[in-house]
This record gives sequence, structure tokens and C-alpha cells, in this order.
Amino acid sequence: MRIDERIEQHYSQLGPQEQKAADTLLDHLGDLAVYNAAELAELSGVSKATMSRLFRRLGFSDFQEVKEHTRALRSSGVPLGTSEATGGLALHAAVEQQNLNRLFENLDDEQLAAIARTVAGARTVALIGFRNSFPVALHLRQQLLQCRGAVTLAPQPGQSVGEELAGIGRGDVIVLLGFRRRPEGFRQVLKAAAKTGAHTILIGDSSARWLAGEAATWIECPVDGSGAFDSYAAAMSLASALANGVIMERGRDGRKRVSEVTGLYDDIGEIEKR
Repeated sequence: MRIDERIEQHYSQLGPQEQKAADTLLDHLGDLAVYNAAELAELSGVSKATMSRLFRRLGFSDFQEVKEHTRALRSSGVPLGTSEATGGLALHAAVEQQNLNRLFENLDDEQLAAIARTVAGARTVALIGFRNSFPVALHLRQQLLQCRGAVTLAPQPGQSVGEELAGIGRGDVIVLLGFRRRPEGFRQVLKAAAKTGAHTILIGDSSARWLAGEAATWIECPVDGSGAFDSYAAAMSLASALANGVIMERGRDGRKRVSEVTGLYDDIGEIEKR
């Protein structure tokens, strides 16, 4: 059970002082790393003994085990808020830069060019992204459609993935975006995609590393945030870098596609002229 579930389960049986300690614990789940047990007790207005007793009532041996538990929750993508700002925009910017550095330390120009070449030359490109991965997949599709056709997206609202995989095979590419808090059946979708014979590309954070062997190509993209929620700045940057690589690989055909799309924008009046 998560720590918030444990507190909810035991809250009515806690004494007034333990309830104060529990409230403070809930308020600071996202920034426990900056406190020790004595500081947290002082923040709660209770004794250190009361705080230690609460930890044991919740099934933890000590404060260190509580920290490890909340760290594991955050690593899995659970948003743990704090009661006050810690680090502000400076820390936010630093974490964003760190994510970008980590992404491109593990992905060099040659590797990106090879992936772009594969995507550019594919008969069909199918993009699959569930939950929080879907907006990244949607954006990547919009970018790729500027320079090539036959780019599909799944799952569409109210639809499933099976019909999108039917008919895909050798010569096609399936890009699966699997950032943390993936649905339970994500691995089955990845395995089904690999069985089609298409070239599979898996993009995800470190929590998807155990799935990397199921795909032909693996790109690790950090989504760590400085606050409660994950950040997808690095993922969007990767989408831009990949799309840029694809349009370069497409050459004259890519430029012709851009011209055709731009002309249609003008014909339909979809883009403002300012």
C-alpha cells in the first residue's frame, strides 16, 4: 500500500498528535528528502518519539524507509506535491537542462540519423502512445506529416490498437512511446508490434528500460520534474530532432510534401497570414 493509503486506513485510530504528524507527512511527501526525522517532527509540532511511533504504525521501520518508499513512488510517476515551493523556476530550468543533457548523451548524431533514415524510408509509420505518452505521439505525428504521408496514430479516441496494427509488416515502422505510468497491457502491445515484422522503435524513460529488448531500437528519454509532475520537454525536443532528421532524409520528396501541405493551408485558410 502507498503511504497515503496507509495513513487513510489508520487515521481514525491515530491520536491527536499522531494525526498532526500524519497531516504534515502528507503535506511534504514530495520533499521529504530535504528533512530528517527531527526536523519533520519539529515542523509537525510533535515530539520525535511521536513521529517515530507514527512510522511504525504505518508499517515502516524508520524515516529512511519512508523516504525510500516515497522516492520509489515518485520514480514510478506518482505526483507527490509539496506544501511550499522548493527551488522555483531556477530548479525547474536546471532539471529540464539535465534531462536534455541525459537524452543527448545517450543518443548521438549517427544514431539519430540512422533512426531518421528508417522512419523516412518506411512504407507506413504507426505511432502508439497511451495516457501521458499520447500527446507526444500526437505531436510527433503532426511533425512527420509535414514531410511524409502514411503516418497513423493509435489509440484514437474510442478505438483500440489492434485495427491499427492489422496489415502492418516488413517495410513499416512502429514507434511506441512508453513513458512511466503505462497501462498494464503495454508489453503485450509491444510484443504484438514486434510480431508484425515491422521495425519497432521504443521511446521511454528509465522505467521502460526492462522492455528495451522487445524492440529493435530503444531510445531512453528522461521525464523527471522538479515538482510533483513529470516534464515532457525532453520528449518534445526528441520529437523535433527526429522530425528534422526525417525531413533531411526525405530530401526533394520532403520539400515537395512541405510545399503541398503549405499550399493546402493557404487554400483552406487554416493558417493566419501575419
